[in-house]
Amino acid sequence: MNAAGPACPVLFGEVLFDHFPDGSKVLGGAPLNVALHLQAFGLTPLLLSAVGADTLGEQILGRIEAAGLDDRGIGIDAHHPTGTVDVALADGEPTFSIRPDVAWDFIASDRAALPATPGLLYHGSLALRRVAARIALGRLRDRLAAPIFLDVNLRTPWWARDEVRELVANACWIKLNHDELAALTDTTDEAQGTRQLLDLGTAELVVVTRGDAGAAAYTRAGGTLAVTPENTDIKVIDTVGAGDAFASVLICGLLYDWPLEVTLDRAQAFASRIVGCRGAVPDDPALYAATLAAWQKASISL
Repeated sequence: MNAAGPACPVLFGEVLFDHFPDGSKVLGGAPLNVALHLQAFGLTPLLLSAVGADTLGEQILGRIEAAGLDDRGIGIDAHHPTGTVDVALADGEPTFSIRPDVAWDFIASDRAALPATPGLLYHGSLALRRVAARIALGRLRDRLAAPIFLDVNLRTPWWARDEVRELVANACWIKLNHDELAALTDTTDEAQGTRQLLDLGTAELVVVTRGDAGAAAYTRAGGTLAVTPENTDIKVIDTVGAGDAFASVLICGLLYDWPLEVTLDRAQAFASRIVGCRGAVPDDPALYAATLAAWQKASISL
């Protein structure tokens, strides 16, 4: 392990519960999922979000405390409920019905003291569906002056193409799936689409996830790397949170300065483990222990 550790990542966005057709209720929200993964990997993320003054909010705060995640950035909103999402599954692939006007729509970005040297600012696109959230994020960007990791999450009807492209233009690193890439560009050709996104601003890297076909990374300098799953025998329970798992390891790679090929391989391997579990963040310390052990055995570790 790196004794000093990397700089603290700051995450902004939604926390919620995913409700599945079988009646199960699973903690979710991309920023929370990523923060919990990062905490389990030994980092010290700061998550800025909000829950309602209700039972679901208490449950989220309880899980955050149990995970050892810093909760100082989580506000309690007495006027709006904790976020919920109804998840429908078809052949393991999810569709989402996201409740509007919930606590995470009204995040106060000045709630907690920020780290003096933040490693990066992570945010998605879903949490910015209201003007108030976009204003809060703008203030946070100004306060942090940290490079931005944009995790694109296009959820109909909660996004507008021009607004998301503006977020792309302000990001240093961008992660999205192949369908989202096509929706934000003028082509279905992956290489051409990523070039269009890179040309919108000064981003260094675009990573495109391809579902069970793996992922590809495109750099500003014109480099391309692709990765495919090594284990094709995994029984898929659901793919909810697979992209968040992938993003969490990308962030580890950026903060620990791993080579891009190592980062992609590790991100793909961890995402493959997550699709074999129910929900985005399994309450299974052994999963993280096995992942960390595999990293430690490699020539490049934490």
